[in-house]
Formats: sequence, structure tokens, C-alpha cells
Amino acid sequence: MTKIILSGCNGYMGHVVTALVSKNPEIMIAAGIDINNQKQDDYPVFANPVDVNTEADVILDFSNPSAIDGLLALGLSKQLPLILCATGYSPEQISDIEKASKQIPVFRSGNMSLGINLMADLIQRACAVLGEDFDVEIVERHHRRKVDAPSGTAMMLADAASSALPYDPEYVFERESSRNARSTHEIGISAVRGGTIVGVHDVIFAGQDEIIELRHTAASRDVFAAGALKAVGFITGKPPGMYNMKDVLG
Repeated sequence: MTKIILSGCNGYMGHVVTALVSKNPEIMIAAGIDINNQKQDDYPVFANPVDVNTEADVILDFSNPSAIDGLLALGLSKQLPLILCATGYSPEQISDIEKASKQIPVFRSGNMSLGINLMADLIQRACAVLGEDFDVEIVERHHRRKVDAPSGTAMMLADAASSALPYDPEYVFERESSRNARSTHEIGISAVRGGTIVGVHDVIFAGQDEIIELRHTAASRDVFAAGALKAVGFITGKPPGMYNMKDVLG
């Protein structure tokens, strides 16, 4: 049985993961980490990663970037694989994550949904074919409580497009400050926040007299938790290094 330390266990996604794990006889949550360390399920909860004294096989994080220092320290001290599901890391934090991956396996994805990661692959294929003949625009929609914009998923999709285009695109996040026609070598990225939208991502390929659109809609957060648990099964026993959902998809 695989034992998980769940960071962010008392948050919304923490409860979703806990519910899915309760239905899986091959996985258990050995301990939780949350700034609100009230015990809400049948495992101990620690406010600080340094206090975790429970044996486990992997750390799964659904908290936020502010927790990364403690989680890296915990993973390195216990030599545990680390699955990072938060978005919005600073360049310095990303550098620290990459350094840690030299000693432990680290799994990081802008989105844990299998569908989104398949969409990223389709975007790469489309950009390789369409090239400079089509403009690429990305529109992402999330609930009103989401604090980072654009979303990590939107950036992941933009990077997927960029990797396959025959030029190095500029990411344009707003157009109000410049009254110019759209340049050929850019990717527009727009963010919408409102209501209880779980997550909708549209990628638009606009060419001469024709438009191609790819859309992914998350109807519930269960899709992210399910993807994270697939990552748990994948990373257990892996050597140090950086991994992502492409590795899971094969």
C-alpha cells in the first residue's frame, strides 16, 4: 500500500483527494499538512512540514507556493518523492525545485488533468502543422476565488504552442496599453474570473478565413485529484529527476 503525506489536506482539493483515496484500497493518507491543523479526517494533521514524524512513500501537495520551502526540506530530509500540484511559483522557487530534483524525484504539472495534458499534445501537433499561417490565442476561465492570473494551465498550454512554432513567440497578456495591430509572432493570453467556474481553457487558431478551436472543460475538481493519484502511482520508486504528466501518458 502506498502511503501519502497530503499537503493542503484541509483545503478544497485536500478534501477531494481524501475522498478519492478512501475508495482506493491501494493508497492511504498517512498524514496531512495544513496551516489549519484541525484534524478533520482519520489521519494526523501538522501545521508545519518540519513536524511531520509519520512514515510515508510520497508527498502530494495541493496547497500553494508559499509552502514550497518546507515541503522541499521535508522531501529531502526523508528522501521522499514530491508531487507539486500548486501553480504560481516564482522563478526563484522553480530554481529551488529543480535543485531538489537532483536528489529526489519531483513531479510538477501546471494541471493534473489527463485531458488537459492530452490537449497540450494536440496543441503542439497543430502548431507544427499550422506554423505562421495561424494566430494563437488562449482564453482561460476560473472561479472568482482564484488568485493567480493567467492560470498555470494557460501558461502550460502557451509553452506547448511555443515549443512547436517556427518562431519564438511573445506572450501578450493585455492589449490596452498599446494601440497597434496584432503582430504575427505573439500568443495572446486572457483570463476570466467569476462565479464557481472550475476551469475552462480555449485555444484558438485563427487563420485566413478559417478558425480551429480546442476546448477543455473541467466539470469538477475530481479530475485533478484523479490525475494526481495517477502521478502517485507513477513516481513511486522513480530515480531523482523532474517529471510531469507527459511521462504518465507515455
